[in-house]
Amino acid sequence: MERIATRTLACGMPLIVETMPGVRSAALSWLVPAGTATQPADREGLTAMHLEMLHRGAGALDSRVQADAFDRAGASRGADAGSYHVRVSATTIGDRLGDALPLLVDMVLRPRFDESSIEPARDLAMQAIESLADNPQERAAIAARARHLPAPLNRSSLGTEAGLAALTREEIAQAWSCRAKPVGSILAIAGAVDPDAVARQLDSLLAGWTGQAADPAPASRPARGYAHEPDQSNQVQIILMHDAPAEPHPDSILEKVAVSVLSGGMSGRLFTEVREKRGLCYSVSASYSSAKTFGAVVAYVGTGPDRAQESLDVLHAELQRLNSPGGAVTRDEFDRTMVGMKSRLVFAGESTAARAASLASDMHRLGRPRSLAELAAQLDAVTLDSLNAYLARRSLGTLTIQTLGPNLLRPPG
Repeated sequence: MERIATRTLACGMPLIVETMPGVRSAALSWLVPAGTATQPADREGLTAMHLEMLHRGAGALDSRVQADAFDRAGASRGADAGSYHVRVSATTIGDRLGDALPLLVDMVLRPRFDESSIEPARDLAMQAIESLADNPQERAAIAARARHLPAPLNRSSLGTEAGLAALTREEIAQAWSCRAKPVGSILAIAGAVDPDAVARQLDSLLAGWTGQAADPAPASRPARGYAHEPDQSNQVQIILMHDAPAEPHPDSILEKVAVSVLSGGMSGRLFTEVREKRGLCYSVSASYSSAKTFGAVVAYVGTGPDRAQESLDVLHAELQRLNSPGGAVTRDEFDRTMVGMKSRLVFAGESTAARAASLASDMHRLGRPRSLAELAAQLDAVTLDSLNAYLARRSLGTLTIQTLGPNLLRPPG
């Protein structure tokens, strides 16, 4: 029986509901088209302020009363941001979802943006930027992303100090009002829920909500290449980024498997070749992220200054070797990787929060949700031969290499 119901609410927003037998919880993932790429260039930090202010009162409820109301509904809530969307999330008991929905609707449609909350929120956002001084890995990752992706898709959710300082209360409120529109938003719910009852309640709660917000479009070519940020520490952060398929591309599933071969735990190639065999680093990993129109692989090494150059050289060589006949994926690697990926898929399928987030993300990237059965079938369709055939024709594109540490490194030729 099909457990995923998809419909368009009266306001124009798509609603995806997956009923999950055997669970008592319900989770919600609401994508609002107000992500980091929608910020004006001189107001980076707008998204950081929105994330903070959404928790500081909505509708008739001030910050404290709002928090108490969510507690009475048994709902935990959160907000985070990507390039395209701010995601409002919540988890509660299935039979209390009806109590939480009015609070969540107010949170998205009627945030208060009280003047008295602006400066405390700005101070917290500034502190988050200042805390990067103690997080060199995150600093390197932000710098790499800024140079690898085209503006405005390359922005950090933290914003900039100048952008945060320039924002007024009126700008913050108006920007949210202009972006929080039903056409462009996506709402997904998973768990112990009745799709028809949820749709009826939402149509009532969202009556009169209108408008459309389009996705931001790339406006510039990325810089890429090699860059170094001096940092007088006893650690070196190395980030390497390369192109990968967008999520709708048929090769995206093959890319996921390939990256899992590289970084699927202690048996992954990067851990084995960079850390175990050579003892070059304290941390090494790779991850793949895919959006509607682009994808990227991010590889990371954390090491010491005396081993930084060799760490970068070996990391680059392993990424290149995967595409060569001599580096073809072996049967043992393939079988181990597939077991791990299928296990992670099963675990995610048991989490209502993970399913709600996946459904909403699929709707944005693909225009439709995918069931667990479809995701499993995609994995089952991958063979060792098809994976190695993909790797043989795979191109990494123009690389971005970002280092952070005491000395410049020599980028691989």
